[in-house]
Amino acid sequence: MSQPSFSILPLQPDLLTNLDLLGYSSMTPIQEQSLPHILAGKDVIAQGKTGSGKTAAFGLGILQALDSQQYTIQALVLCPTRELADQVAKEIRNLARTTGNIKILTLCGGVPFKPQANSLAYGAHVIVGTPGRIEDHLNKETLNLNHVQTLVLDEADRMLEMGFQTAMDAIVARVPNKRQTLLLSATFPDNIKGIAKRSMVDPVTVKVDSTHDKESIAQHFFEVGSDEERRKALRLLLLAHQPDSSVIFCNTKREAQEVTDELIVEGFSALDLTGDLEQRDRDQTLVKFANKSISILVATDVAARGLDIDHLDAVINYELAHDPESHVHRIGRTGRAGTKGVAFTLFSPKDGYKLTMLEDYLEQPIKVEELPPLNILNTPASKATMTTIQIGGGKKQKVRAGDILGALTGENGIQGSKVGKIQIFDQWSYVAVHRNVVHLALKKLSHGKLKGRSFRARII
Repeated sequence: MSQPSFSILPLQPDLLTNLDLLGYSSMTPIQEQSLPHILAGKDVIAQGKTGSGKTAAFGLGILQALDSQQYTIQALVLCPTRELADQVAKEIRNLARTTGNIKILTLCGGVPFKPQANSLAYGAHVIVGTPGRIEDHLNKETLNLNHVQTLVLDEADRMLEMGFQTAMDAIVARVPNKRQTLLLSATFPDNIKGIAKRSMVDPVTVKVDSTHDKESIAQHFFEVGSDEERRKALRLLLLAHQPDSSVIFCNTKREAQEVTDELIVEGFSALDLTGDLEQRDRDQTLVKFANKSISILVATDVAARGLDIDHLDAVINYELAHDPESHVHRIGRTGRAGTKGVAFTLFSPKDGYKLTMLEDYLEQPIKVEELPPLNILNTPASKATMTTIQIGGGKKQKVRAGDILGALTGENGIQGSKVGKIQIFDQWSYVAVHRNVVHLALKKLSHGKLKGRSFRARII
């Protein structure tokens, strides 16, 4: 059965026009269930997996209620990570394209504080940020939330997992009591119920299943005994299936680092993503994974939450997740947007109880399979086809993707087909190029000019 159109909602005409331009022809299940309540001004708890369309749901609610003529902060969105905050801000900006005169600021850690304070001094309508940095601005009195009408707690379960409960409580206390509160969460543990009780009034609860069905993700389960068998099983799966892009989930930071180190020694193209990384290192890791300069990302659940990963070939659970909901959230990163995905899960005999819980949750029996034959271990690990170059100029220096592409493909340059993803940050930019032309590409960028200026370039 087809989903209903946005046109049945009492949205402003310019928002409906923009939704058509964006190709949003019909609502997702979470939008269909939550938007009528959001637009009616009610507090809403929405439980849905990544990719369910919840950002557009609360984004439309924010824009519908916004008075662009009043240059005050009218909406605050809290997110667990900088990456998710950037995605949310980008989505709201897209939704506001035809509305005009809407200023949206992101306030996250890992970047200088003073420029954020200077931007706030000129006012804004919507703030999207992480709890720690929002609390910093409140403590230094560079942020005023006295006019907030809509408070959004996005990925609330992960914010609590990451230790933000005290910061969240402090922020909620600084927002007017008379407001709308929207809480979005993939899971709903007891601590989420607690924050909902403290911050919401008679909330409407909406719950939808993951956006993928059982047929879109092929799940495979393998039993292993010792740690040595687990490490060998991981290599067998990677060598047998050779995924171009895969995420390996570990339950601890230490485990993630150890798995990454071993994979690198065995010749795989891998990096780890844990909460210990400095923001710049985290950004570079994500850039290299997104542009295919590395093929394997080894991560913990907390570190990987909120990542916007396209075309992920496979997910490997190095160990069973702590609970069934987390398992489903992990594997939901493959098989998205109508594509087929594959998930491999390793478990040990001591995981029997977890396995039974997962069977009940999935409502299907778990079939244990044989690992690929051992002779596959003689197969060489495939290398990533791309290499990343960092350029010492970004948005602040008015560098554009077209400038970088032109510099690379100009006179005696490389073929355009050898250039991959280009990503531009405030102070630097990244471009992926094919491995076999990386030195020529580096020479073109180092000795050429962008915007009439010379910028430093290096391989990362």
